[in-house]
Amino acid sequence: MIEYDEREKRMVVKLVYYGPAQSGKTTNLLQLHERLPRQGRGDLMVLDTTDDRTIFFDLLPFFLTAPSGLKVKVKVYTVPGQVKHDATRKAVLQRADGVVFVADSQKREAANNLASFENLEENLALVGLDIDRLPLVVQFNKRDLADIVAEEAIRRTWGATRIPVLLASALQGQGVEETFERLLLSVYDSLDVRCRLGEAHGLTRDAFVAQLTAREGI
Repeated sequence: MIEYDEREKRMVVKLVYYGPAQSGKTTNLLQLHERLPRQGRGDLMVLDTTDDRTIFFDLLPFFLTAPSGLKVKVKVYTVPGQVKHDATRKAVLQRADGVVFVADSQKREAANNLASFENLEENLALVGLDIDRLPLVVQFNKRDLADIVAEEAIRRTWGATRIPVLLASALQGQGVEETFERLLLSVYDSLDVRCRLGEAHGLTRDAFVAQLTAREGI
């Protein structure tokens, strides 16, 4: 569902952080906003309510220019986790090019994680996106807390899906950048097939990630 205008050399990439309420979606974006390059970075917009940290979305735009002159804008959103905000979640998911599902590692949250992931599958289908084709990364957050699901159990459960799974403590900044970079790699591969980022625009996979994350040595 990429927004791509070949004649105007303009592309808008939309990434969405999804998951149950209070799983750490907003914390991920707050940490990204602090850690990623300031040049070309837009303001982070956070809307708080009494019953859910983010009622609509956080907007975090980045800009990069390919050797061909193609201008690429990357926008990152979160969705509200509470069940009653399902219409908002569907609206934010429309035209998404990649998704991070943020799960809560606490054992007591297992049922909420499952319900939220099932809701993601349903809403993707409703907005015309195929979960089997869409770049998707799962992050198990809150690894710094007690009584969490063991890593071995997580790997055993998710291994058969072939969806990349990362462990994180967003509050401490651990695993945040790694999760974002892993999604960017998958998104680049998807966009390259459809828009020939490398062949037609000279934008390599490494350069795409490096420009958005300010990684050195690339």
